[in-house]
Amino acid sequence: MWRAFFGKKARIIGIELNPDAKKLEDDGFEIYIGDQSTKEFWYKFYKKIGKIDILLDDGGHRNLQQITSVVESIKNIKNGGMILVEDTCSSYMKKMGFGNPSKYSFINFCNLLVENIHRRNPLVEKKENIFSDKIHSITFYESLTQINVLKKIKKSIFVTSRSKNPVYFVDFRNRGYFIKTISLYSKLFGELKEDTFIFKILRKLFHRNLFFWTHEKLKVKKYFKTYQK
Repeated sequence: MWRAFFGKKARIIGIELNPDAKKLEDDGFEIYIGDQSTKEFWYKFYKKIGKIDILLDDGGHRNLQQITSVVESIKNIKNGGMILVEDTCSSYMKKMGFGNPSKYSFINFCNLLVENIHRRNPLVEKKENIFSDKIHSITFYESLTQINVLKKIKKSIFVTSRSKNPVYFVDFRNRGYFIKTISLYSKLFGELKEDTFIFKILRKLFHRNLFFWTHEKLKVKKYFKTYQK
């Protein structure tokens, strides 16, 4: 199947625990016997064959196996290459020895990788690492995760503040309650200008305070509870 898909010139290397798989070398494949859940195997493997274009993990599907394969392979994927992990539905399966859902499932590790990708944005203020440097993007499919590797990734550009970077528009972020309050005040008492003492007091009370953050958090929490069932 893989020979037909990748072509006659492709170098296809298989990794297997079962020594009998070495028989497949008669069909033109390279076969290495080893345990994908160990760092030692991957170190010896890449030391011998060098970097690869694509890693397709259709192995044991256990958390340790999938996570170790990604961690030990990411630095050995060529620019523009990828890691494909199959049967990631195992991250949600209790039976068959997978022991999931779990805090330490492969999918939750991928969520950690997503957080690492966002470290490229200076606003996140977290130290970058090999994942933020190497992973361009992650694509999730049903039972399949695709990790895309790119050598040179552009850093995020952002506006730091209004004082250092003047803007010429009204910033409406987080002003929902505040805007409603100002609108109500204007209807009752007339237009309220921004340089007035009352405007500043209302802004303090209704813009980004703890009460409204808590209110929004409770509303968001309902979404999570609804779709976690």
